[in-house]
Amino acid sequence: MMIEGGKVIDYHSSELFPERWFNSGVVVVLHAQTDILYDRLIGRGYNEQKRELNMDAEIECVCENEAMTSYNPEIVVICNNNTTREMDEIIDMIRDRLRL
Repeated sequence: MMIEGGKVIDYHSSELFPERWFNSGVVVVLHAQTDILYDRLIGRGYNEQKRELNMDAEIECVCENEAMTSYNPEIVVICNNNTTREMDEIIDMIRDRLRL
C-alpha cells in the first residue's frame, strides 16, 4: 500500500515508520505555542494527564527530535501551526514539495 506513494501519515511518533517510506517526500513536524496547544487540548476534552503529556512533549520538542534522528534531516520540515493562515501555508508547502 505505501509503495504507491502519495499518502499522508498523521502520527505523533517516528518509531513506527521506516525512512524508506519518505525518501522522496517530506516529514512535517508541527509546533504550536503552548497557550494555543493547551486550548486545543482542552477543546478536544483531553484529561489533565493527557494534556500534561502533550504539553511536555511540545516543550521538549520530542516529535522534532525523533524526526530529525529517524529520517534524513533534509526531508524534515519544522513548521509553526498556530493559525489557520499557517495551516494553509503548510498545506501549500507540502503540495509544492510533493509536486501535487
